[in-house]
Amino acid sequence: MDLKHLQALVGIADTGSFSAAAEALGTVQSNISAHVARLERELEVVLVDRATGRLTEEGDVVVARARRMMGELDAMVADVVAMRHEVRGNVRLGMIGTTGRWLVPRLFEELRAQHPQIELTVADGTNTTLEPQLVTGQLDVAAISMPTLSDELSSSPLFEEDLVLVIPVTHPIARSSGPLPLRALADLRLLLPAPGTALRQELDAAARRAGVELHAAMQLDGIRLIASLTFDGHGPAILPATAIPAHMRRQFCLLRVDGLPRRQVGVTLRTRGLPSAPTRVLIDILRRTVEEAGSELEGVHPALGTAGR
Repeated sequence: MDLKHLQALVGIADTGSFSAAAEALGTVQSNISAHVARLERELEVVLVDRATGRLTEEGDVVVARARRMMGELDAMVADVVAMRHEVRGNVRLGMIGTTGRWLVPRLFEELRAQHPQIELTVADGTNTTLEPQLVTGQLDVAAISMPTLSDELSSSPLFEEDLVLVIPVTHPIARSSGPLPLRALADLRLLLPAPGTALRQELDAAARRAGVELHAAMQLDGIRLIASLTFDGHGPAILPATAIPAHMRRQFCLLRVDGLPRRQVGVTLRTRGLPSAPTRVLIDILRRTVEEAGSELEGVHPALGTAGR
């Protein structure tokens, strides 16, 4: 089995066609077709449906394995280069949107100053979209909410973040002084995270402990989407403290609620495989950046001993 055959198949998965894969890989379509045909003969299965250009179920399985193999090869090269030269290479980082808004600019600044030869690619998304990309090797590391759902991923704490009720200043409850009891949420129609997401599980568990039922006006996958709809007047929401930009704080109150947990965000990797030298450097910078930002951002609590892990 030749690496070029696997690269051709991954190229089709990434671009959607033989011709686009050829262009992306700097070759001609006939070479891509020949590589895939050779791979199909060796495995004795059809990997690409020629009528649609889409991968078959068997093709999806092969691509998932191939991504991991190519990721390990890239990591090996980066590790060897790092032993003799400055650390260099590309790191593909996934990050949930509300965290990326304040963390990515700081991270890029630190990376440029300390390791300019590391190229960082950031994928913005939710746990639902980022976890599968991490499992299949499309991402090297992710900063996402804990806990994760896949047993193929392992997380270590990065920071915790206060959750607050975000509600217009004109709402009667906004005049409350001091933290609200959790039972006060039962009277509101909230924009809530989708069932099964990490944050929704935490909120539901807190509500059960307090004997409270949360009522959803809408259920949405993505904290940034929930925040946008809240700011557009579609309803109050329970959000991480950093999800509310400074310019919106004149129009919305951030109310503390007794009994709400903190959102937990962790550095997440595949359980199998060793992170490359550039990935390990990025994780170290990520932890130090969060530790420094924790003293500036209200509601952010870095995990103890994050830097230097």
